[in-house]
Amino acid sequence: MEGHVVLFALLLCISAAASASSQTCDPIEVNDNPWVYVTEELIGCWTSFIGQDNEEVHILKLNFDHSDSNMFYLEMNNTKPMNLILTSSATYFALHYLHPDVKLYVQNDSKISLHANVFHNNVYKRDFPSEDEELVKWASQEFGGVTSFTTIRNLKKVTSTGTKGTKPGSSNCTLRNEDASEKHFMKIETAPLAKSCSPSPQNPNDETELHIINIPESAIPCNVSVHVGTKKTSVFLRGPQGTTWTFINPLHTQFGSNNDIVLLAIPHRIPPLITLNSDNAVDVQRKALDYFKASTFTSYTEVRPEYPMVLLVLRNNDDPEVIETAPPPVTPTTTNAPHQMPLLMQLYTSPDYRSPMDPNTKVQSDKRIYAEISGHTLGDIVLTIKVISCFVRSTGSCPVVKELPFMSEACSANVCPNSTRLSFSLDQLHELTTTTWDLECSVKLCYSEKCGDGGRVKRNLEVTQPCLQPPTPPCFDFRLPGVLGIAFGGFLIGVLLIGALWFIKIKTGYPTGLDISSTAANLPGCPCSGAKRQPVSTNPSPSENSSANASIGSTQSTPTSSMA
Repeated sequence: MEGHVVLFALLLCISAAASASSQTCDPIEVNDNPWVYVTEELIGCWTSFIGQDNEEVHILKLNFDHSDSNMFYLEMNNTKPMNLILTSSATYFALHYLHPDVKLYVQNDSKISLHANVFHNNVYKRDFPSEDEELVKWASQEFGGVTSFTTIRNLKKVTSTGTKGTKPGSSNCTLRNEDASEKHFMKIETAPLAKSCSPSPQNPNDETELHIINIPESAIPCNVSVHVGTKKTSVFLRGPQGTTWTFINPLHTQFGSNNDIVLLAIPHRIPPLITLNSDNAVDVQRKALDYFKASTFTSYTEVRPEYPMVLLVLRNNDDPEVIETAPPPVTPTTTNAPHQMPLLMQLYTSPDYRSPMDPNTKVQSDKRIYAEISGHTLGDIVLTIKVISCFVRSTGSCPVVKELPFMSEACSANVCPNSTRLSFSLDQLHELTTTTWDLECSVKLCYSEKCGDGGRVKRNLEVTQPCLQPPTPPCFDFRLPGVLGIAFGGFLIGVLLIGALWFIKIKTGYPTGLDISSTAANLPGCPCSGAKRQPVSTNPSPSENSSANASIGSTQSTPTSSMA
């Protein structure tokens, strides 16, 4: 019985060891990795320049490491007319097949030994510089311009495709980091840059792929641009200290790394999520399986770059076209390059956040304002936006800055993906005369409980003071009793006035009628005071009329004597 137990335990140990070994693999050099495309982004250019006689001008700069192979092939037998400039500081043999319309130029002291099966007498030696910028300048002076400049490391074979070698756009050669595989007019084969392997058997039911990328400690720290396919992917990245992994399109991607990770177009740098000092393939693979809680992985790739810019594309193995075609153009990034994600601040008038405020709307300083800050991210990555501080700055010639206290408003992740809500009051602006302000908030972006600087979001704000209503005068209610009282009071006043006049008449003896003539007789200086009443005749004679007129005229002309 004991023997059976020992045998069973031994079988379990063997099974466990076999299972553990099946979870890892040993990388080997391959010419075409079906899972990962890796290339170094070296110096070059590509323009629309075409010289005289429709001749293109191409420059190939070849760099070689120490290796067993010291030969490369140059096949340009189906190309357009061109001037091909070849430069290298290494001692190599080149076997070339050139079209008669191709003119090959090398330096006078070139260490490249050229050999050809068919001799066309189209190889020329010139004294031109080796430095990149100087070489471009020399070619521009010699041929009028440069169509392309390509740097190739460890070249094995370059073949022309027979297509036109120009690129629409500028005709000026501006050197920058590039992916030489984008140049469709030639096919470049180089020594493998990476080793790779894949454990067997693969689980076809796994919807999420797990890819492991390892850069050994002996390699130089570099900036790696990572381009991910459309499938759900988990990526484990390991490199020497100082390496930066920049994700171009992190669609449906989970990642872990012992280096910094940068999300392109997002102002967010994710610090290392794990610690892994060993670059051993088995250690890295097991660490990746443990980190993602996976039973197996899709591929393991070991990259040994010699230049600081590397492009890495995770291919979609289910779509052969993705493997055949070159990766899309990628904008190289540097370690300290800023990556900005556009942030938007929208103001609301109520806490239900249903009525956005128009940018031209004026806000009263005694009202509470509600704001939502949101950002656009790539793919399904969900970031948490945290507001650190807010302040307002006046836009006048003497700007005034005031810190603006705020309150965070509750909002679930389903309702507010990649956004946050807050509210604030403008009471402290009540006493200020300035009406135009810039509202600015500083935020942080957080991912997997790791936060980084998210920059600032700004919004213009028109603030008005609340309208102060004047005090309302007391309102008197004139109803029927009041109206009757006023009427009765007016009646009494009238009676009293008439009685007073009657009393004055009795005491003074003045006539009751207001005769103008009688009244004027007692007023000094009145012209009618001395005139006597003339009897009125029905048919006055002409003499009487004349005497009367004369009397009246004399009376009007001498009022003083009449008074006497």
